[in-house]
Amino acid sequence: MSATTHSYTRRPVQLAAAVVSVVFLLVGVLGFIPGVTTDYDQLTFAGHNSMAMLLGVFMVSVLHNIVHLLFGVVGLATARTARGAKMFLVVGGAVYLVLWIYGLVIDHGSDANFVPVNTADNWLHLVLGVGMIALGLLTGREARAGSGPQAARGPGLG
Repeated sequence: MSATTHSYTRRPVQLAAAVVSVVFLLVGVLGFIPGVTTDYDQLTFAGHNSMAMLLGVFMVSVLHNIVHLLFGVVGLATARTARGAKMFLVVGGAVYLVLWIYGLVIDHGSDANFVPVNTADNWLHLVLGVGMIALGLLTGREARAGSGPQAARGPGLG
């Protein structure tokens, strides 16, 4: 009687999605820490009136921090498979590109700036969007073939 061992190797796209997700979780947590977030006493739930700044540069609000935390949780959950990791990176990157465009067209002093965002956020959203999509496409090329443990072991190693 022999025991069958199933080894599972993480693909590069899964590692990329996991790293991006952990960064989102870290940013979400740091947004709630006074000192790391300057003007913490001005942190509001949402809106352009939140003058709290992560690292003194990026506008944050409670909603903004929660979105980062949720992005991180979703990313870790989807990173369990290569296909899910690729989808997280590509779709998440597209979301950030939409957020970049949104930040460009709204008046930052208006109620439309509910996230809130500033010019530094806009540049970061552009870099995140392009970077996530590039990571998803470049590291996730093999994700089409399959994403389960069988695909990770290779053909004929069943």
